Amino acid sequence: MTSKIPSIELSDEPSTDSPAAMISAGGLQAVLDNLDALVYVSDFETYELLYMNAYGRRIWGETSGRKCWQVLQDSEGPCDFCTNHLLRSPDGSARPPHVWEFQNQVDQRWYQCRDQAIPWTNGKLVRLEIATDITDRKKIELALHKAHERAQTAALEDELTGLPNRRAFFQLGNHMLHQALRNHSTLSMVMVDLDFFKNINDTYGHQAGDEVLVRVSEVMQARLRESDLIARMGGEEFVLLLPETSTDKAREIAQQLLTLIRALGVPHEGDTIKLSASFGVTSIRPDDPNLEVLLQRADQALYQSKEQGRGRISLYVD
Repeated sequence: MTSKIPSIELSDEPSTDSPAAMISAGGLQAVLDNLDALVYVSDFETYELLYMNAYGRRIWGETSGRKCWQVLQDSEGPCDFCTNHLLRSPDGSARPPHVWEFQNQVDQRWYQCRDQAIPWTNGKLVRLEIATDITDRKKIELALHKAHERAQTAALEDELTGLPNRRAFFQLGNHMLHQALRNHSTLSMVMVDLDFFKNINDTYGHQAGDEVLVRVSEVMQARLRESDLIARMGGEEFVLLLPETSTDKAREIAQQLLTLIRALGVPHEGDTIKLSASFGVTSIRPDDPNLEVLLQRADQALYQSKEQGRGRISLYVD
């Protein structure tokens, strides 16, 4: 398609300033039309297209008398992401080029754009954009970014239950601990251990044991608040961090969870697996240096529950 937009007009008279300056207008037109990139020029004030190379005309068609946002974006007005304001200083002089990337919503392809203000044939500053299609590169970048995000999520998520894992617990939990200490607020920890879980695996198989862990994690997660943290520490052991929760309130929550776990019957091959759990509860102290100290106290309380016959809740006592 032949564009009615005039070519860039350069003098055909050779210059002795430099070899690059000796190219004719026709030669420059040939260079621009053979670039594997969009090159266009538009007026800053009216947005009228003053020039578009062959690459652009092949994709966007006739451009004569039309504005850049009509041709390139098929819109009814200037683009929200227009960079014109970045290309000129308040005094009207040209600023350095602006390089950026975006996805064209018309053709859904990604472009790297180099925008700058240049003097046109009449001496007036106009907008020049050189846009290179980087879709293939961008697809690889986005795929790598998603893979990285999945890897990060997997590193902090228990594969079986989908709960935060031990690593995530310490990352998030230490933040919650420091925040509670700064705000002089309460924070309680509850350790949960399923009773006789090895017997479940030995009797019903590991697949049944996995189903038990999933169901128990779902029951506990449904009871807790969004601000609470529940994580699987490994095996059949879970830990809860309850912000703005006193020791007595944490014990009450633990009792509710114990009731829910006891009422939870997990069906397996015509049988029903009945469950129980032991709990250990503690709360932060002003001199707690880290989460490990809190975890040790909760674990001691949990051990006390097991020593006293399991299926019960113990509070840490000095």
